[in-house]
Amino acid sequence: MAERTVPVPTTTDEPSREPTRAEESYVAPPVDIYETEHGLVVHADLPGVDPSAIDVRVDRGILTIQGKASHIAPGEPIYREYELSGFFRQFQLPEEIDANRISAELKNGVLTLQLPRAEKAQPRRIEVRTS
Repeated sequence: MAERTVPVPTTTDEPSREPTRAEESYVAPPVDIYETEHGLVVHADLPGVDPSAIDVRVDRGILTIQGKASHIAPGEPIYREYELSGFFRQFQLPEEIDANRISAELKNGVLTLQLPRAEKAQPRRIEVRTS
């Protein structure tokens, strides 16, 4: 499974100017990828991300992991030394992965994705009938 980066969009009017960046910043979460007999397992570290703030999707063979971390303390901070950022990472999936059976679980800030292999076409004997 190869990581795929998102190309920076360019404007056709002024190709020499850098496009305006969004105010939100993203960090690539560290991941561990394991191969098992059933497929691939991906562990992504997403500290501070609520399960409802995670978006995992597959589109045209690209797995996208996106999440937004939030402070757990109630109220407005009066002093802050760091700003929480969102997480964003994409991977090109191999063709043998069955995208319809991918499952995800978040536990203790670690997102675990199960990427099962697609069932291969099983050889079968075709009966020939006579009329």
